[in-house]
Amino acid sequence: MSADGKAKSLDVEARSVDSARILSLTGEIDMASAPQFQAAVDEALQDKPATLVVDLSQVEFFGSAGLSVLLVAAEALPSGRLRVVASPPVRRPIEVTGLDKLLSVHNSVDDALAEEPRRPA
Repeated sequence: MSADGKAKSLDVEARSVDSARILSLTGEIDMASAPQFQAAVDEALQDKPATLVVDLSQVEFFGSAGLSVLLVAAEALPSGRLRVVASPPVRRPIEVTGLDKLLSVHNSVDDALAEEPRRPA
């Protein structure tokens, strides 16, 4: 929520690069905006992309509802197919909750796209 008491919006942009689907989000992800985030992820997963990159580099606030969306997405994709680009406000809750051990977290979309696919054990 902004200083004037109004809810901040969440903007979502989706695009494809080769076999990857990229969701770029801008704004805040909290209980109010998480359903919009979840809907964007669900729509992206319908296309069955080889890789889903969730670019949160422009997200200013990332609450537990956002963590839940990432966890659901990680469970829906084979290991290593979900890649997250995290700003400091996003990276902190991911690390504190230990989700960085489950998620592939990157500093840029280019880094996320360049990651080699993981092979099954």
